[in-house]
Amino acid sequence: MAKIAIVTDSNSGITQNQAKELGIYVLPMPFMVNEETYFEDINLTQDEFYEMLARGDNVVTSQPSPESVMNLWDDVLKEYDEIVHIPMSSGLSGSCQSAVMLSRDYGGKVQVVNNQRISVTQRQSALDALKLAESGKNAEEIKEFLEADKFNSSIYIMLDTLYYLKKGGRITPAAAALGTLLRLKPVLQIQGDKLDAFAKARTTNQGKTIMTNAIKNDMINRFGGADKDNIWLQIAHSHNQEAAEVLKEELLEVFPGFDIHTDPLSLSVSCHIGPGALAIACCKKI
Repeated sequence: MAKIAIVTDSNSGITQNQAKELGIYVLPMPFMVNEETYFEDINLTQDEFYEMLARGDNVVTSQPSPESVMNLWDDVLKEYDEIVHIPMSSGLSGSCQSAVMLSRDYGGKVQVVNNQRISVTQRQSALDALKLAESGKNAEEIKEFLEADKFNSSIYIMLDTLYYLKKGGRITPAAAALGTLLRLKPVLQIQGDKLDAFAKARTTNQGKTIMTNAIKNDMINRFGGADKDNIWLQIAHSHNQEAAEVLKEELLEVFPGFDIHTDPLSLSVSCHIGPGALAIACCKKI
């Protein structure tokens, strides 16, 4: 049986230390801050990232260099026969397409998964890949399974500020000004490969209710039932740990018995939405 390695990137929320414990390899995502390069969880922590945002530093996401990707693969293939590489969603970054092109030089030993996941749902894909490898599937079979499963996840994100959407050109200055004036809290969704508008809330509690109802509806109507044996339930946040813990207690009242995993949101997403965001996500169990 082939020895399969699972590789993902730091958008999954899996830290370098957690990766070692899990037996997963994590490619750190690069950021340009005031024209200097930083790598998530290597020389850029979550706290440092949000300090830079608060100072108004010019923080820009970037793709991993081809050299960094291939160097990691080459090192891993010294110990493993095949690699399953799970990058962030192809709809949110070009890093997936780049990895696909690079993998063509590896004679099928590297299978790049385009299953359109990010943050906690991407993390779950990496854990699912580990489980599939342990069950005896080869890299190509794991890739096919995960890509067939790609629409069995949802994320809803409530923003605390419109500033970063305006800064990134994702909404107009006029829309941002009006939203700020009305104290609107947009709820965005990630379904497949895009970050889209979903609803507008006037209060945090209303936003949490909108997200909870949307996730419950997806569980029942898309994923086969709101059952802890059927669904992984997750929370993500951008520099908002205390609020995430409160949200977890509230979700447990709606979904008793669920094991709810909580993680900071990927910095690549946080760069565009800013601090204070809360997200609810779910994945169908394989």
